Amino acid sequence: MEAEAAEVGGGRWVAGCSGGGGGAVDDGRCGDTRENNLSSIQFQSKHNRTLTHNTTTMVKAIRVHEHGGPEVLKWEDVEVPDPKEGEIRLKHKAVGLNFLDVYMREGRYPQSVPFIPGVEGAGVVTAVGPGVTSCKVGDVVAYAGTQVGSYAQERILPADQAVLVPSSVDPVEAAAIIFKGLTAYVLLHRSFKVEPGHTILVHAAAGGVGYLLCQWANAIGATVIGTVSTKEKAVQAKEDGCHHVILYKDEDFVQRVMEITSGKGVDVVYDSIGKTTFNGSLECLKTRGHLVVFGMVSGEPEPLRISQLAPKSLYLTFSSLGEYIIGNRGNLLIAGEAFFSAVVKGVLKARVNHKYPLSQATQAHIDIESRKTMGSVVLIPDDE
Repeated sequence: MEAEAAEVGGGRWVAGCSGGGGGAVDDGRCGDTRENNLSSIQFQSKHNRTLTHNTTTMVKAIRVHEHGGPEVLKWEDVEVPDPKEGEIRLKHKAVGLNFLDVYMREGRYPQSVPFIPGVEGAGVVTAVGPGVTSCKVGDVVAYAGTQVGSYAQERILPADQAVLVPSSVDPVEAAAIIFKGLTAYVLLHRSFKVEPGHTILVHAAAGGVGYLLCQWANAIGATVIGTVSTKEKAVQAKEDGCHHVILYKDEDFVQRVMEITSGKGVDVVYDSIGKTTFNGSLECLKTRGHLVVFGMVSGEPEPLRISQLAPKSLYLTFSSLGEYIIGNRGNLLIAGEAFFSAVVKGVLKARVNHKYPLSQATQAHIDIESRKTMGSVVLIPDDE
């Protein structure tokens, strides 16, 4: 059971409440109440306590023992140890499902086996370790990162990597969109800063990150063009702020973008598809436009020739949440405040369209890979 306990407790995560044993100076705090105001969004605490008695817990979790298809996801018993210095134990209310989980399961992203998948979740703090003064038992927190371990009923994580969930935000919604929302923040504000008057193209506009990009970019004042695969998804994309929706299976998206922009092209393309859209995305850009790649659902594109960028002096980047936020406390607090402010103000509206029991993660992976899902997908622990 030692390896299992290490898998549940060994992840390192993103965002919010500071632990006394974490070693970093931090003015972001996790509070004892989930206040619906900016102080809770900034993760400030009024009262802090340390739990002095903890117990080891046996829980259920999904584990991967070999890379492969959805069938490698196994429902097993694992042990959650007592939280150590600077750590908390979290009982999940919900776990978010991302394509990153699929990539790690398949082995596209380096991840040694066995491991417990999942990079985001939300729940209730059930125990705190020595030195933790900013979080207490009963706090509702959320987290996101690039390390694994979320597909479990309970887990251990550093106290300084959990954010207090505002009282007006459902923990299930927080789990569904914190990773995607922080990603959307990075894409819109750091990879390329979208401003009023910009025209942008979002591939997979009804997807987990795509629909949040559309909502947020529309609120900023950009003209939003989105591509989707079905008429049903086109309706959702319109509702989420797309001014123009392209059914890419029925239309040439490059031709349609050029028609919509009167031949000028767009300022930026956000592409999570990869191989099948990459070259077309470059064609859609205006002079000095930006192609921001943040996923490769269809596979890795063919090698790029510099001559493809030269005629219009184009910019190309691959955007990773980890490179902007993880390990940088200042960037994280800025992103976290912007994200939860947008949620509280109604700029970002979570679409939790699909809920699966955690034990049925295999089916959830099958559905997301076959593009049967829209919006966010969450796994609910079977004991909830």
